[in-house]
Amino acid sequence: MTAGFGSGKPAGANRPERRGWLFLRRGLPLVTALASLLGLCLLWQVAAGIWPSRAFPPPVDVWRVLTRDAANGELAYHLAMTLWRVAAAYAGAMVVGSVIGVLLGMHRRADMFFNPWLVLFLNLPALVVIVLAYIWWGLTEAAAVGAVAINKIPNVVVTMREGARALDARFTEMASVYRLTPLDQVRHVLIPQLQPYFAAASRSGIALIWKIVLVVELLGRSNGVGFQIYLYFQLFDVAAILAYSLAFVAIMLLIEIFLVQPFERHATRWRRRPA
Repeated sequence: MTAGFGSGKPAGANRPERRGWLFLRRGLPLVTALASLLGLCLLWQVAAGIWPSRAFPPPVDVWRVLTRDAANGELAYHLAMTLWRVAAAYAGAMVVGSVIGVLLGMHRRADMFFNPWLVLFLNLPALVVIVLAYIWWGLTEAAAVGAVAINKIPNVVVTMREGARALDARFTEMASVYRLTPLDQVRHVLIPQLQPYFAAASRSGIALIWKIVLVVELLGRSNGVGFQIYLYFQLFDVAAILAYSLAFVAIMLLIEIFLVQPFERHATRWRRRPA
């Protein structure tokens, strides 16, 4: 029998239980991740106790450095400087790389001409680009951000070029028939088809850029997480090195969870069919 006839209960009587079950089901991955991290910390603590060494500090020492530098504002300052460089380099690389990639994907002759340039920059070591940028432009913020962006632009170009090659010509013809303006064609025809490629370039880009930013700061900046890591390396303070490294990794994970993933879900909402 159905719930509102033979059972004596209204049809929606089990909805609170269902909602509770859905809440637990959605929260299970987060609980699992927290339990995994806790297990890693416990394993770290046990290993540090078995092998006591200044080169392998326990989690308590790392936490002590974090709280100390967070209290005096030093941690927030250096994290903010690094995040600013990451954001500036990321924005520049995505804009420039996307435009170049789409143009190369849509124009075969230009792609054939510039493909050797692209292969050259793809295989040029990041360290060489950083050193040359500092030599040519000096130890400036523009040189630091520009070096990081130049290292990422070729990867964005390759991804967006493949997306432009995969564009469906039927949608372009339909836009011409309905006489859409160039802006409407970009918004309603070009961007929706390129969105998966842009998301792939974006996600891989932010993971690569912040790692290069640390190298840039280590070589030629007087602030930032990379500079702090280099400073504490000279002092052989492994606890401080781990503290700044883990703090920045935590920030990047939060950006991935609360900014990148929600934006990706919002951008692809048109692909999901209604239940």
